Amino acid sequence: MDVIRWPSAVLRRISVGRMDNNVYLLTARGSGEQLLIDAAADPRAIASLLAAAAADAPTPALRQVLTTHSHHDHVGALAAVVAAHPGVTTLAGDADADAITAATSVRIGGRLRHGDVVTLHDAELGDRELAVIGLRGHTPGSVALALTPPDAPTQLFTGDSLFPGGVGNTSGDPERFASLFEDVVHRIFDVFPDDTVVWPGHGLPTTVGAERPALEGWRARGW
Repeated sequence: MDVIRWPSAVLRRISVGRMDNNVYLLTARGSGEQLLIDAAADPRAIASLLAAAAADAPTPALRQVLTTHSHHDHVGALAAVVAAHPGVTTLAGDADADAITAATSVRIGGRLRHGDVVTLHDAELGDRELAVIGLRGHTPGSVALALTPPDAPTQLFTGDSLFPGGVGNTSGDPERFASLFEDVVHRIFDVFPDDTVVWPGHGLPTTVGAERPALEGWRARGW
């Protein structure tokens, strides 16, 4: 388990399942309110993740679960997590919401679009707002989240749309690749500074600055 602590919030990351999916948990340190990103594969591991976060705030409480996209490896534990936390709000990109519901029987309560905001409420230390970034191509409704703590660089949670070394899989479809590549360039690389940390759906993090020099190579190779 990776743990990063800022004065205002704590980020925890675990990797679960046969595809080594990353699951992220953000906890507001004043209120204990929590946002889980991608309830993948392993309900027991996610329960342990939530239990470990009890040290981050006096009364931690899972309030929101966001699914970055509809692929099966990212939703395997969604139904179990929602059942264990009555009243939790489920969030996903609007264009992927119906597919997630069909796969899990979980109704998506918040259907997100590019430019929306997800809020981690904290009356004591100030609310944390996460910008929703639509990244169309890996799936039609893939979304990323951008958190900019007052005390750290921006943290981007990109699902399977951006990794170290390239954008996400678009199955060799040139139109899907063009869509995803242009969204990643215009909505991430043209917006965020080089110290922005990228937390992908699988594998280790990177930064916008580390990946920026490779953009034209990605465009040329088409994947």
